Amino acid sequence: MTRPLSIDLRKRLIDAVEGGMSRRAAAQRFGVGEATAIRWMERYRRTGRIEPEKMGPRSPRSPLEPFRDEILELVEARPDITLAEIVDHLHETFGLRTSTMFC
Repeated sequence: MTRPLSIDLRKRLIDAVEGGMSRRAAAQRFGVGEATAIRWMERYRRTGRIEPEKMGPRSPRSPLEPFRDEILELVEARPDITLAEIVDHLHETFGLRTSTMFC
């Protein structure tokens, strides 16, 4: 996957289109694809933002998501519960093996 094009380039293209240039002419002038210029302008007019969207796949759901309510109930019942105690509870109750370590 390639890197997003610079914000400066996006701004110059958007300014050119806002100044009256067509999106296709601006794409040719700034060396980007016509579809790219069209998408940038649609996004700019919809959101007012020129920054690129986040790239890459969406974050996967946590494997602990099915246990969310259980974990929240534990914390609500005992606000001082430790992460190690939560891990032990999940292992004893559901056989879930997880860790207290994270990156």
